Amino acid sequence: MNYMQPQPQMSLQTPEQKQMGLFLHLSQLLNFVLPPAGIIVPIVLWQVKKDEMTALDAHGKMITNWMISSLIYAAISFVLLFVLVGILGFIALAIMGFVFPIIGGIKANNGEFWEYPLTIKFLK
Repeated sequence: MNYMQPQPQMSLQTPEQKQMGLFLHLSQLLNFVLPPAGIIVPIVLWQVKKDEMTALDAHGKMITNWMISSLIYAAISFVLLFVLVGILGFIALAIMGFVFPIIGGIKANNGEFWEYPLTIKFLK
């Protein structure tokens, strides 16, 4: 087993890469205006730009993992609504859904990679 496999570059270097990383993270905020757009736009941006900007691929995977994780957490919160605890889960998800993209966008604009907390890593 080779543990020294080359890791993909995760830091954004050029101003264009940093700006695209910022847009990729902040496009999730469209969920608060047009819910389907907040899911579709980040995935489309990621798929279109991941080949020409390899560092953007890690950001796109993190965002996709977060979206899948938040859907799972929303389903759990929905089930917990029947015992009146789920409303707290929905409130926490709404706060995280607003704050995490902003932090991720700021970090991407600085050229850094930030892993969203509580994210289940489906795509690696």
